Amino acid sequence: MTALKQSDRAIRGFVRLTGGLLLAGAVTLGTGCENAGQGAISGGAVGALGGLAIGSLSGNAGAGAAIGAISGAVAGGVIGDQNRRAEQSQQEMRYQEGSSR
Repeated sequence: MTALKQSDRAIRGFVRLTGGLLLAGAVTLGTGCENAGQGAISGGAVGALGGLAIGSLSGNAGAGAAIGAISGAVAGGVIGDQNRRAEQSQQEMRYQEGSSR
């Protein structure tokens, strides 16, 4: 196989993988994270896929997936916790508005 054909295959594979990652990210963002635990799980999954994609380009997919999973879980946990706090704050505001009437 020539270098050009290998390069074309690699590019097509990367495009497919990127499309899959975008779809997974959209589904994750669409479903939302109600708490830190859910955010960590979904963030870890999306991060692992992203790390796998990046790692496969550099020749070390396993390390990329591990790094992506850890960083995704941390980011997802933070976002999930922020979502929970925002929801709790909104509920408290609704309760205060309802009790003041």
